[in-house]
Amino acid sequence: MFRISLLTIVLAASLGGCSTSQERRVANGNFDYVQEQQRGSLQIPEGLATPNRGKDYDIPKLGENAPRDLVGERLDVLSPALVLPLVTGSHVEEGQRNASIYFDQVDDSVALDTSVWNSLISYLEEQGIGVEDFNKEEGRLVTDWMLMTEELDSGWFDWTTTERSVGRRFEFVLDVKPHGRTAILNVELKDYMETIGEQVRSAADLDAESRRRNEVDVLNKVINHYETQLKIADAKRIRQIRQGMGMELGFNADGDPAFVVEGDYELTWTRLQLVLRKLGFNVKDLDKSNGLLFVSYEGPEDSWWDRLWSSNEGLPMDREDYRLKVAKMGGKTSITLMDDESNPLSADLLTNIYASFSQTMSASNLDI
Repeated sequence: MFRISLLTIVLAASLGGCSTSQERRVANGNFDYVQEQQRGSLQIPEGLATPNRGKDYDIPKLGENAPRDLVGERLDVLSPALVLPLVTGSHVEEGQRNASIYFDQVDDSVALDTSVWNSLISYLEEQGIGVEDFNKEEGRLVTDWMLMTEELDSGWFDWTTTERSVGRRFEFVLDVKPHGRTAILNVELKDYMETIGEQVRSAADLDAESRRRNEVDVLNKVINHYETQLKIADAKRIRQIRQGMGMELGFNADGDPAFVVEGDYELTWTRLQLVLRKLGFNVKDLDKSNGLLFVSYEGPEDSWWDRLWSSNEGLPMDREDYRLKVAKMGGKTSITLMDDESNPLSADLLTNIYASFSQTMSASNLDI
């Protein structure tokens, strides 16, 4: 008898905890407050002083455009929809109502607008969503229908399920600032169709908060996809840098003696800084846009233990300031070593230091 009673209690508690999606949108409990009438002010008997009354708990007056019918079960208590700026260099503006996000240029290897559009289109392709219209020059993309179907649980007293189908179409607008280093991606809900059983809702039936919730939902998914792509690209780039790169003696585009690296400019630029540090150079300043590094040679930083068991005296060059010019050469990259007055170093000196540079440049798993 005791076991049956306990099972009944557990089953009742479990069923009592079930609720439909609509019930989760509204507050629990009753809504008797909507029937309450405004009470009069406190009446002070004659001959007594009126107590001081603070205004800390005064209810502010409704504005002229405030929706006065949003009370009781008509009032959603869901948390506000927030745009999540997960991508490095992204941010949102305080108090902005429309679903939009700001992107700042972080990686100069790809134009900012190209990077954002590529990520958005990649997300749509991954989700199997078509593109109805895309004009990069106008900064506008309109999606085809995004379809979603789910089964809704009924209350604990009803064991049946109801199918909910939602179709949405969105317009994405990318506004790039004249300098090209900041872009604003905005999304707007264009069409909406929802069916729950025999009930049908269209975009005209949505209030402002519901529209924003749909817009923020898809924007956050696009942002999350963008951020994941960047992480994958960074991991791939780091792996390529650590693998090492082949190098040979040659000439730059001006015919000056130079090192020629078998790698593109972006990878070589980062790899070279690791190589310089390993060989005992101190990078004092750099200008990636012009391919210039300003360094000083200080020799290898060996400990007394290393010096005891080896005779590594460093490179056969003076310990002074130098400049390096990094430039693209088709699919390869040239590195020209110069003195502090931008005069290229001699071919003999480059030949003497080539072995150390080449060995370090091609070494795998170089510390980052």
